[in-house]
Parts: sequence; C-alpha cells; structure tokens
Amino acid sequence: MKSIVFFLSLVFFVHLHPATDAQVIHFTPNIIDKYIGKSVAVFKDSSNKIGLEDVIRHPDLFHNQSEDVPNLGISDANNWIKFSIVNESHFNQIILNLEYPDFDKVTLYRLKNNHQVDSITIRKGSPISQRLYRHQFYIFSLNVAPLDTITCFLLIHSSKQLLLPLTLNTNKSIISSITINDIFSGIYFGIMLVMLLYNLFIYLAIKDKHYLLYIHFIFWVAITQATLFGYSQRFIWSSNLWLSEHMLILTAAMSGITTIIFAQSFLQVKKHSRILNRLLNIIILGDLIGIVMIVCNYKLVAYNTINITAGVGAPIVLIVAIIMAYVKKYRPAVYFLIAWSVFLISVVVFVIKDAGLISYNFWTVHAMQIGSAVETILLSFALADRINILRREKELSQAKALRMANENTRLIREQNTQLEIKVQERTADLNATLENLKQAESQLVQSEKMSTLGQLTAGIAHEINNPINFVTSNVSPLKRDIESIFDAIDFIQQIAASDESKEEKMAKIQQYSEEQDLDYLRTEITHLIGGIHNGATRTAEIVKGLKLFSRLDEDSLKYTSIKEGIDSTMIILNNQLGNIKIARDYAELPPIECYPGKLNQVFLNILSNAIYAVHKQFSNKTGGEIRIISRLEEESVVIIFEDNGIGMDEGTQNKIFNPFFTTKEVGEGTGLGMSISYAIIQKHNGSIQVVSSPGQGTKFKITLPIHQDPS
Repeated sequence: MKSIVFFLSLVFFVHLHPATDAQVIHFTPNIIDKYIGKSVAVFKDSSNKIGLEDVIRHPDLFHNQSEDVPNLGISDANNWIKFSIVNESHFNQIILNLEYPDFDKVTLYRLKNNHQVDSITIRKGSPISQRLYRHQFYIFSLNVAPLDTITCFLLIHSSKQLLLPLTLNTNKSIISSITINDIFSGIYFGIMLVMLLYNLFIYLAIKDKHYLLYIHFIFWVAITQATLFGYSQRFIWSSNLWLSEHMLILTAAMSGITTIIFAQSFLQVKKHSRILNRLLNIIILGDLIGIVMIVCNYKLVAYNTINITAGVGAPIVLIVAIIMAYVKKYRPAVYFLIAWSVFLISVVVFVIKDAGLISYNFWTVHAMQIGSAVETILLSFALADRINILRREKELSQAKALRMANENTRLIREQNTQLEIKVQERTADLNATLENLKQAESQLVQSEKMSTLGQLTAGIAHEINNPINFVTSNVSPLKRDIESIFDAIDFIQQIAASDESKEEKMAKIQQYSEEQDLDYLRTEITHLIGGIHNGATRTAEIVKGLKLFSRLDEDSLKYTSIKEGIDSTMIILNNQLGNIKIARDYAELPPIECYPGKLNQVFLNILSNAIYAVHKQFSNKTGGEIRIISRLEEESVVIIFEDNGIGMDEGTQNKIFNPFFTTKEVGEGTGLGMSISYAIIQKHNGSIQVVSSPGQGTKFKITLPIHQDPS
C-alpha cells in the first residue's frame, strides 16, 4: 500500500513540475553574501513521506527557481531544496546561511558522488547555544575544500510562509553579516525602548489613558518585530518549543489588537462613527479568535485568520477612520495619518519583496522595523500635540474660570461686607438677648429657690419659734431669781455695816439663806441660763443653715464640704420630716470645687420631693425613710438620695427633668425644681441619674468631679 502511495505521489509531482536539475554554483568571492535562489531546485513533498534516497534517485522531481529569494508559500508540506557547489576559492570552509528564523525544522544533507557524507538538523526551539553560530538564523558549515564539489539537500518544514533567503559565506563574512543585522535591530529596539520609557514617564506624570494604551502598542509592536526576526527565541524563550512555534502569531494578534484600541481612543472613533467603531471591534474579535485557534493548535487556521483581520481588514478600516477624523477637523488625525501611512508603506515593501516584485535586500528585509520606528516617533509627536491642544484648552478654560472666580470673589466680597454688617447687628441683638436670658435664668433660679423657701416659711418660722419660746419662757423666772439675788446682796450689805459681832452676822446671814432657799435659787438660775443658751444655739444653727442655703455667691467656684451643704438643707427641711427617718451614711470626702448655693438648691429640690413622696406613701404613719449616702469614686464624689415613697413610672421618669413638669397638686409645685437641678449638675460637669418604680421608691444618684476643668 505504501509503495502504491509513493508511486502515485511521484507521478503527481512529475506531472505538475517539469523535470529539471539545479545549476552548479561556482563559489568565488564575488558571490559571497549574495542570494543564490536562482541556482537551487525545489521539490514540494505534499505527502511528507518521501525520503533522501527517493529524491536522490528521482532528480526529475525538482524544478529550478526564478527568484533570488524563492517564496514557497504557506503549506504543511516538506520542502526539498537541492543545489551543488564547486569551491573555486581558496577558502577551506563555506558557510550556508538561511537568513530566516522561523522554520519548524531544517535538515542539511551533504553528498559526494551521490553518497551521503553527513547531515545536521536544526529544530525550532532547540537551544541557540547548541548551534554552530549562536544566532537565530539557520547557519550550516558545508566543509568544501578548494576545487572540491558537493551536492546539498535541504529538507525544510514550516507551517508559516516559507522564504528561502540563502547565501554562501566565509567564516569572516558570516560574522560580519549577522553582526550588521544585530546592530541594526539593536538600534531599532533601542529606539522602541526609549519611546516606551519616554511615554511611560509622561503617563506617570499626567495619568492620560492614551499614553497607557500607546505604551501597550509600542510594547507589542516591538515584541512582534523581535519575534519576526528571531530575537525573542534567541534571548527570551529559547528553550520553550510551544512559544517558539506560536509566539509570532500571538504577538502579531496582540499588536493588531493594541493598535486598534489605541486608534479607537486617540482618534475618538466612537464619537465620529459608530459603524467604524463596531467594525474595529469585529476585527479585534477576529484576532481573539485567532489566538484561541493557536491555543487549540489550529496553527494554519489561526495564521490565515490573523492575516485577514490584521493584514487586510484593520488597515482599510483604520485608514477610513483616520480620514473621517481628519475631515471633521480633528487635528491629531494628521499626525496619525502620516504615521500610519509610513507604516503601511513599510508593510507593503516588506510584503512585495517576498513576492519578488522588488529586490530582496537588507533594506527591504528591515522595512517594517524602519516603518514601525518612524510610526512610533510620529505617534509620540501626535500625542504630544494632543497634549498641547489639551493644555491650550485647559489654559483657556482656566482663564475663563479665573475671570469667573474673580467676579465671584468680587460679589462674595460685597456680600461678605453686607453680611458682616448684618452679623454684627445680629450678634449685638443675640448678645443682648443672651444677657437677658442669663439674667432671666439667674432670676428664675433665685425665684425658684425663694419660692421653695416661701413654701417652707411656716415650717421654718415654727422651727425658729420653738427655741425662741424656750428663751422667752426662761427670761421671767430668771429675772425674778436675779431680783432675789439683788435683795440678798442688799441684806448682806446691811448686816456687814452693822456693829454686831461676826458670829451674829454669820448667824443672821445663815438664817436669811435658809428662809430664801438660796441654794435652790443657784440651781434654778443655772438651769434657766442653760435653757436660754440651748435655745439661742438652736436658733443660731437654723439661721446659719438658712444663710448657707440661700447664699448668693453662685458665680464663683470654691471648695466646699458636701456634708455641710446637705446638713444645712436638712435643717431647713427638719420641720417637714414628721415621722420620716433620716439615715445618713457619709464617707470621708474632700471638699469639692463647686457653686455651693446652686448645689444646696439641688439638694433641697431632691429632698423636698423625697419627703413629699414618702408622706404620700405613709401619710403620718411610721415606716418612711430617706437614706443619704456619699462616697468617693476615683476623682469624683457620688451622692445618693434614696426614699421608699410612692415612686414613679417610666413615663414620669422620662419627663422629670422637663421644665414646668410636676406631679404635685396645683399650688404645691412650679415644675421647675428638677429642671433647674439638672442644669446645675450639668454646669458642674456632673451627671444625675434616677431609678424608680411605682410603690417601691426613688433613687437619685449625683456624680460630681472633685476638681472642675479650667477649660
């Protein structure tokens, strides 16, 4: 079966290609580094099954070429190239240079007298370091002695377009040739790197997205050129076979995508024509499909797809988009048109040189590098011009904004002047109102205090009247006893003046003392004076308590004893207690910085409410109790007033500190006491808390700092 297929293949190729043989190449210094395509014969093996022995036995399979650099097109076939060389120079070694880096596999067979001498194979992805020359081109040593003849067969397989830029060189000329190529490419990549870094610096400075897109464009164009000329495989992924085989198509696709995206943004294609913008998006989709095909290992389909989208569709649509933007007076389109035209011309030169329409030489080979470098520089100018346009627009906008700002400033200054006058007038009114409020507040507090005192006047009068009555009731007996003493003194003076003997005088005085009962008189006077003293002392304590309570030195802070303030308040309320038991639990407290008169009023309001609540709960029965507790907590003093009166529900507790709120009968309270108390505690930077339950009593907890904050 295999022999039949082979025979049919031979018949097929002989029928398609007339049987010819390659010309003999006479190697002299004149053909060094010259393309020898016209001197070789080619056989395309579509079956990929014909071997070296077969092509040796059937030289009629080959046909001569008419181009210096034959273009064998795109196919998956094996390509056999045959040529013979006669070394008519004095060089002992001839170097074969296949100046193209993108072959899948190249095998060189050397024959003498139709017998194979040796062979060497170079595969794509094989390490560059293992090649004869560490270069991406396929370079072979032919080892032909002077006046010797050798026949060579090249077996080449490539899934991409296959060109045969074959040259013959010496060791010296090959080094010179590849060095020139490397230097030229190095200059190109240097230009691209400088432009990339330059635009990256500008992007970091102004954060314009066009520069970011342009940086991507430069990068992928440079990577595409590096891959096209084999530098990527040589320096980046030399040992990665998959990347070596597929990266040219991938980078070409990415270069096309970034070019279109940059053009869409820079030329504002969507703004000028939505149809063109959609077409460009379709082309991007085609490139992406090509990339997917590569990943799925459909190399030939991917290659053709990307050639159609990037090589045909994208240039046409972009040229139309550039012209449309130019027609609409979009100035940056001029630079873009010139840059894109230069690049397209370089692409055309690069393509038609492969077709043999123009000479295949150093400059046409590097036409795309030259065109892309010029395009990159011109587009950088275009971006700079665009920035200048934006800067001028920004300056005009800023100037307009400055004029508007100055006008607004003038208006604001005038309004501020009028506003300041109104504010001053309003401030004066507010200060007057505030002063009136302060006076009203002071008068209200004092009025509440005096109102409370007025309600307590009868009790206070009764409290003072008791010791006063005690004093007045002792005055008459004391007066009588003093008169008796005066009579005794007169009697003794008379006895003393008489001429009676001492014994008689003493007897009469003794008799008078017993008759007047002077010993009892002494005891009675002492008792009466003690009673008067007690009454006066009690009266003095009450007066002192009233003085302490009603003190008006409320506008200055001073250190005062909390215990003294509570006790003075209890003196005033003593007459209202009835059967209520007072339990005091005072801790040793330092004097606190406060307004003493204001705190006394707080104590009075809380204690009078507690007495009222306990009387409501117990009437005149026993069992009522008010507990007063004080203690020290860090830098604060805590005073707790706790009673077992009627208590309050939650609604009453929430409103207890509201002005004019009271639960007492009409005429029994103003509703200002607890509101004023709350304000006084706040003024002392303290807190007041209430806990109560109906029928269970009420607990007030006051917390006051020992020292007031000067601020």
